[in-house]
Amino acid sequence: MTLDQLRLFIAVAEREHVTAASRAMNVTQSAVSAAIAALEGRYGVKLFHRVGRGIRLTEAGRLFLPEARAVIAQATAAEHVLDDISGLKRGTLKAVASQTTAAYWLPPILVAFHRKYPQITVELAISNTEEAARKVREGEAELGIVEAIVDDPVLAQWPLGEDHLIIVQAEDRVSEPVGKDWLKAQPWVMREPGSGTRATLEHYLRSLDILPGELEISLVLPSNESVRTAIEAGAGVGALSSLVVAPALLAGTLHAASNVLETRFFYGLRHKERYRSPAADALLDMIERAGRAVKNQKV
Repeated sequence: MTLDQLRLFIAVAEREHVTAASRAMNVTQSAVSAAIAALEGRYGVKLFHRVGRGIRLTEAGRLFLPEARAVIAQATAAEHVLDDISGLKRGTLKAVASQTTAAYWLPPILVAFHRKYPQITVELAISNTEEAARKVREGEAELGIVEAIVDDPVLAQWPLGEDHLIIVQAEDRVSEPVGKDWLKAQPWVMREPGSGTRATLEHYLRSLDILPGELEISLVLPSNESVRTAIEAGAGVGALSSLVVAPALLAGTLHAASNVLETRFFYGLRHKERYRSPAADALLDMIERAGRAVKNQKV
């Protein structure tokens, strides 16, 4: 039994005429007759009385008609759902982002996305880069936005935006030039292993021939805010995103010792083989447009 057979059956039943039904459905009379014959032959029942040129529902046809209408109505409703999803009129997008992007970079973009697509619900989880990659790999999130390169062959990864780290401290001056000796002599407040912020800092240190194990680490904390607050309280120095420390620098509760002299990127993550939803594509398009606008402002 197919939906087309049901539609043609309903058309004949409502018009009690094969020719009128074929015209209404824009098919040939033979196609209508074949559909009815296929239903009758498959189930061994007669759906219509054929007397001369007349055609009337049998008792079986009369009982079957409301069921056929119900199936077609449900199929139409299902089609509308898919139309709405493809047209971004409804749906849920599950995404995961690392702390810096989720707290400081994404919110204005998500607000703009909600204004444009108010019927799309974005469920955003916050994890460090390593955990975000796991969620995308295992299908818990369709889209990830992270702060470091992820070495995973099943994930597609590409740059979405950029940022840089700033080494900050509570004191308003640095007693000596910021070099290898200074960096190795400071007590450090660090993010946890697996965070993009820590990975970027460690990459920078290695470029200076400093192994991460050579640093004096006083605290390892699980969020940007806890690192920032500890540094403000005098626990040591730390490297945080310019997005994270900008308000504290402006307020004078933190002071920049040095920039980490390399740009770091925010990366998009998607599973290479999973379905790409229109909602995720629309959000990525909005993110990329925002990135281009920022670059144009700098130029």
